Amino acid sequence: MSYEVVGLGNAIMDALVRIDDDALLGDLGLTRGQMHPVPHERWLEVYQRVHGLGVEIHSGGSCANTISTLGLCGARVIYGGQVGADDFGTQYGRSLTDACGGHALQVHGELPTGKCLSLISAKDGERTMLTDLGAAIHLGKLGSLSAHIREARLFHTTGYKFLGGAVRETAFAALSEAEAAGAKVSFDVADPFVARTIRADVEWIIKDHADIAFLNREEAEIVTGKPVDEAIDELAGWTEIVVVKLGGQGSVVLHGGERYRVPVFPAAVKDTTGAGDTYAGGFLYGWLRGLGAGKCGELGSRLAALTVGQVGAVVRDRSHIAAVKAQVGVA
Repeated sequence: MSYEVVGLGNAIMDALVRIDDDALLGDLGLTRGQMHPVPHERWLEVYQRVHGLGVEIHSGGSCANTISTLGLCGARVIYGGQVGADDFGTQYGRSLTDACGGHALQVHGELPTGKCLSLISAKDGERTMLTDLGAAIHLGKLGSLSAHIREARLFHTTGYKFLGGAVRETAFAALSEAEAAGAKVSFDVADPFVARTIRADVEWIIKDHADIAFLNREEAEIVTGKPVDEAIDELAGWTEIVVVKLGGQGSVVLHGGERYRVPVFPAAVKDTTGAGDTYAGGFLYGWLRGLGAGKCGELGSRLAALTVGQVGAVVRDRSHIAAVKAQVGVA
C-alpha cells in the first residue's frame, strides 16, 4: 500500500493528569510550564505520586499527533518510530492503529518506551512536563519506512529528530529518501528548545529541504534573530509554505508571495497539549485535498480548537472532525 503521508518521529506515550492545586508542582520540585528531561526512574517516581489523581494515557510525540490527526481526517498515512517491548509500547501501537489503520514502529528489546507526563493546571490548561525519551531516540535505521517514504506524496518530521544521537542520522537519511523520490517535505520545528539548540540546522532544513514549515512565535524569533513581525517577513523567503502560529492571535500562512491571517476559534480551554500538532495535521490534510493556503490554515485552526477543549493531544471523535471538515468545505 502506498501512503499519502509518511511520518518519522519520537514515539512518546503521553500520560495526562489534571491538577487542581499548582502547589503540587513545587512539592515535586518542578517549574510550572516547563519541560523537564528526566531518567526513567525519576519519571516513574513522579508518576506514582500523581497516579491517584487520575491519569489518561494516549500515544504522543509531536509527529505522531500530526500523523494521527491526518489519519483520523481520512488521509492514508503511516508513522515510524521506536518503542520498547513493554505495555506502553503495546498501547502505543494500538493507538496508532486506531487512528491510522496501522504503523511502522520498531521495537527495542532493552530500553523502555519513551513517555511524557503532563501535569495540566486546571485553572488555565498550562502544562508542566516530565519526559523520558527512552527507546525513541535510539532509532538507528529506517527499516520498512524507507520503502514507504519513496512512495509517499509527503514526508513529515519534526526538529526533535535532529537533536543528536543515532536518530539524527536516521532522520537525515529519511530526508534524502524523500527528496530522491520527489516527495514533498513538511517540517515542524516543534519546540523552542529545538530552535535554540540547533538553530543553524533548523534554518538549513527549512531553506534547503522543507517545502512546508511550521513554527510558533518564539521559534520564529529564535531562528531569524528578529522580532516576530520582522521574522515573518524574512521567513516568507525561506521555503514554499511557511506557517507561523501566534497562540491567541491566530496564525499567519505565507505562500506564493501572499500572506493569510487565520483566526483562532472559540474553545473552553482544558488542555493545550498538542494544539500545534493538530493544527499541522489539519493544515496538511487541506493541502493534500487541494485547498488554498488560507483554507488549510482555517482547517488546522478549527481542529486545534477542538483539541484544547479536551484532555489529550489528538481529537479522536471522527464525527467532530467530520463536522469541522464540512465547515471548511473539504471531503
